[in-house]
Amino acid sequence: MRYSMSQLEEDVRNEYIELGILKPSQIDMHMIAEKLDIWIFHHDRPSRMAKISGMYSIVLNNNLSPEEEWQDFSHELGHIFRHYGNQHKMINMFRNLQESQANNFMYHFCVPTFMLLKYNITNYSNIKDGVPFIAKEFGVTKKFAKKRLNLFRRKIEQAKFDETFQDFMTPKKAAPYSKETKAILSKLYQQLEAKGVHK
Repeated sequence: MRYSMSQLEEDVRNEYIELGILKPSQIDMHMIAEKLDIWIFHHDRPSRMAKISGMYSIVLNNNLSPEEEWQDFSHELGHIFRHYGNQHKMINMFRNLQESQANNFMYHFCVPTFMLLKYNITNYSNIKDGVPFIAKEFGVTKKFAKKRLNLFRRKIEQAKFDETFQDFMTPKKAAPYSKETKAILSKLYQQLEAKGVHK
């Protein structure tokens, strides 16, 4: 199967490679924030991102589990990487679009595709089999792991469909002729040449 990464999946992979992170055990929210020069604070209000005097900060709700903190951090990081300006001054349609984009980023940043592809989970016919593994391996909640695996499975199924369709649409080369067929064709060509008809 030829898996073709989306631009987001490639961007996430490249960011992790630049950070020197190649496997889930190396993922550390605080180390990522330090390398990206982002301050992390905790507060009793909903998680959010802020830019103060040119410096980015992520404020995380202090009632979250470590898994939920990681997910919220990644969501807010999506805003830092992808969005500019003050969301609160935007009309709802654009704010909703940015929230959707940050959520999509979050799923791919918390559980990167280039890491998922290294595991033999593409063969799981039942998502439930992969949920505990992904939750533990990537430090996310089981609900999050289920959603991410569903996204991944849909992409795998699309890749398989695309490959099947491509194979169907690609013209097939004729198999090499047998000795008998070659002998018959040779006689036919000789007869045509004898009648003055060229190959």
